[in-house]
Amino acid sequence: MPNSSSPTQAPSRMRQNCGPEQKPAAPGFEAEILARAQTGDHQAFAQLYSVHKRRIYSLCLRMVGNVAEAEDLTQEAFLQLHRKIATFRGDSAFSTWLHRLAINVVLMQLRKKGLSLISLDEAMDPAPEDGPSRSFGAPDLKLSGAIDRLALEKAVGDLPAGYRLIFILHDVEGFEHNEIASMLDCSIGNSKSQLHKARLKLRDALRSQSRAEEQA
Repeated sequence: MPNSSSPTQAPSRMRQNCGPEQKPAAPGFEAEILARAQTGDHQAFAQLYSVHKRRIYSLCLRMVGNVAEAEDLTQEAFLQLHRKIATFRGDSAFSTWLHRLAINVVLMQLRKKGLSLISLDEAMDPAPEDGPSRSFGAPDLKLSGAIDRLALEKAVGDLPAGYRLIFILHDVEGFEHNEIASMLDCSIGNSKSQLHKARLKLRDALRSQSRAEEQA
């Protein structure tokens, strides 16, 4: 178990300077670093932090939309990692497990803020009123270069929390549905269904924005 005397040693540097991000380590090399970190090697933990911090920060920022809050949540995610790293047993990829820790931190923060957003649990439940689902073989949302990036970011930010999380994990972070299912304790079918609904909501929001601009 990592030494608890200095749990913020690596994450605390983030506020001043994230520093250069290391490239993802080869699976065997990362496994070696992970094993060392699990025995309390702070240098190995700092290496894991350097490799993964950008993606965790990106997830937090896209979920909360505030730089300072995203930094706090990223630091908290790595503090949680420091406390729990010895419990990782390799049942999933380490990045999947780490993202799950970060997701729990973010969702706890959203619940504390009492935002009137759909919860992750609600997003994972089937919604009969949505009608029969269509095939997931092709993307539902066609995003051309003509769509303003700020408009897209706003539309993503306005998605209910559960849908936004699925969309970010799949379409932004690039995780596969089996990885998302592992992170969120849901079925692969549920992950595909919620991504489909998120894309439909995004498409409708972008169309509404476009009509409003045309009428202005």
